[in-house]
Amino acid sequence: MTLTSPLPGYTVAPFILMLLAIAVCPLWLPHWWESNRNKMIISALFGLPVLVLYSVRRPGALLSMAEEYVSFIVLLAGLFVISGGILLRGDLQATPITNTAFLGLGSLLASFVGTTGASMLLIRPLLQTNSERTHVRHTVIFFIFLVSNIGGMLTPLGDPPLFLGYLQGVPFTWTFRLWKHWGFMVVALLAVYFVWDTRQYAREPMAALRRDRAQIEPLRLRGGLNALWLGLVVLAVAFLQAPWRESAIVAMAAISLWRTPSAIRRANGFTAYPIVEVAVLFFGIFLTMIPALELLRLRGGELGVREPWQFFWASGTLSSFLDNAPTYLTFLALGQGLGLAREVVDVPHVVLVAISVGSVAMGANSYIGNAPNFMVKSIAEEQRVTMPSFFGYMLYSGAILLPLFVIVTVVFF
Repeated sequence: MTLTSPLPGYTVAPFILMLLAIAVCPLWLPHWWESNRNKMIISALFGLPVLVLYSVRRPGALLSMAEEYVSFIVLLAGLFVISGGILLRGDLQATPITNTAFLGLGSLLASFVGTTGASMLLIRPLLQTNSERTHVRHTVIFFIFLVSNIGGMLTPLGDPPLFLGYLQGVPFTWTFRLWKHWGFMVVALLAVYFVWDTRQYAREPMAALRRDRAQIEPLRLRGGLNALWLGLVVLAVAFLQAPWRESAIVAMAAISLWRTPSAIRRANGFTAYPIVEVAVLFFGIFLTMIPALELLRLRGGELGVREPWQFFWASGTLSSFLDNAPTYLTFLALGQGLGLAREVVDVPHVVLVAISVGSVAMGANSYIGNAPNFMVKSIAEEQRVTMPSFFGYMLYSGAILLPLFVIVTVVFF
């Protein structure tokens, strides 16, 4: 193989193995997989062959991917650090209207502070509000659907796939055109949830409802100054280019750490573990996907995926079980290789819409579709909410989300 010859198909093996490890290890080796050191071993093991190959073949591709990786991690870390300094506590009356309002607020916040940030900000006060009720599982499940996934669709800050698209050249405001898809799914799910929670509320024991009415604590916000830093991060992403963008985000995160009392972060259960986990896993993902993206751009037309609805379901299906960020880039590269209308980053608008909506929304189909899903599940279980198993959760998502996605396909694609 010369430096300019097409890559053989087997060079995508590290990428496939990396994604399989992310999907399978949490299920087969849960305790071993908890260690970020072991995740780094996996990333290095599969990333090293690609690093060696491209050091010889095309070092510029490594440099370009390294720049995207740094931008990606800096944004996620910045949002994680700043949102971790905002503490929302309280115990409202857990009526269907209150719970629906929580989910609606989270669906909007997710697009501006990220699905992880919104999930970590709202899940504890929502659980506290519902602590007197006996039927809570369905509320957490809809929280994962809306706040941890579908809500993060309106800006590149909302979900990692969209920020990677921004780094690939998608204009910052382009994602605003997803508001119809976002609004349709959010309103539909909120309506289903309200009906469901109303029925569950009627089944609550009278003793639980009396406790709920008696134990009211107004919502209190601490660390509100961090909202200013979040706003400045939004402006930095929208108007600055690298490296000024990354420098501004790091500065805002540093100010947040400096100005926020440590007691607020302790109350939030804030640790560096989640962001370190993301950093080490995406180190392997960014490396191993280089040959996969190159091959898709060259030979993507051979896969038979050409129509918007096909991109929606193909990207969404993979995002259900693999990380949605590399899935987004994979299908973006596939679309770029088809020679279709070059309206935005070398693909038609409708194709990029399909990839974006599929990658973000269908991350809700399983616990491993998006990083906040498992985090929310773990926090709920800490609060003694009995959550469904991996496949039990998929029964909920299959019954609720798949019909919704079929309707989205008919209406939009």
